[in-house]
Amino acid sequence: MSERHPIIAITGSSGAGTSTVTRTFQNIFRRESVTAAIIEGDSFHRYDRKEMKLKAAEAEKAGNNNFSHFGANANLFGEIESLFRTYSETGQGKSRKYLHNAEEAAPYQQEPGTFTAWEDLPAGTDMLFYEGLHGAVVTPEHNVAQYPDLLVGVVPVINLEWIQKLYRDKNMRGYSADAVTDTILRRMPDYVHYITPQFQHTHVNFQRVPIVDTSNPFVARDVPTADESMVVIRFAKPKGIDFQYLLNMIHGSMMSRANTIVVPGGKMELAMQLIFTPFIWRMIERQKRHAPRVG
Repeated sequence: MSERHPIIAITGSSGAGTSTVTRTFQNIFRRESVTAAIIEGDSFHRYDRKEMKLKAAEAEKAGNNNFSHFGANANLFGEIESLFRTYSETGQGKSRKYLHNAEEAAPYQQEPGTFTAWEDLPAGTDMLFYEGLHGAVVTPEHNVAQYPDLLVGVVPVINLEWIQKLYRDKNMRGYSADAVTDTILRRMPDYVHYITPQFQHTHVNFQRVPIVDTSNPFVARDVPTADESMVVIRFAKPKGIDFQYLLNMIHGSMMSRANTIVVPGGKMELAMQLIFTPFIWRMIERQKRHAPRVG
């Protein structure tokens, strides 16, 4: 936790919908004139695309069929922890980009699937914003979750998560259904050991629950729409959350537990705006109070 250099981390697995949450925060940052250092979790993978294929083949040859981007061996957990610690103390740190496709790679004159060089974060940022797979990871060697001032988990029910991943990877990345299914199966042990445990450390979890049949995600033709789902929002520490205000502002919402509100899927972004804008206000106010005095 840092008063002067706050950190927000969005964590969730591939296909969970973390990019939607990121867009909401970017809108809040723009509206509130907040300058954030944006960090993509993919930039902390240990291997680029070609190297990852080679390492996966080596692991399979050695009898390990579960080597994946979700696990410790394929990621730089120490570098994430170091960045969070350094930023919380100094407001500085180093980052790089993972170039997913030709469009992202063109400005750098590199191949897709490679990393840019490590560079210093921009000077004078108000906060650090991380979105990726491991924003709250805790292992015997590393504790990333101790640093963010706000940890948000994005966790659709598993069948919906798979549908979203299948749809994205098939339609946007050109993978076959069989290839995506193989990836899901290969990642499952690391999903259980590295992804799921993070959500016990998050401050707020958003879980989208479809209200249509998703019993066989591998034959679904479309991702259930926002109107075909509800969103369960759980607060680890509900003290200070004005649930009555949220219920009044979000039509069709209800409380399911003392720390949990359920909203229509189409109201998810509105709920995020209402919930997280006050968080940002409080971070900025604390930052101003603890800023070094001049003169």
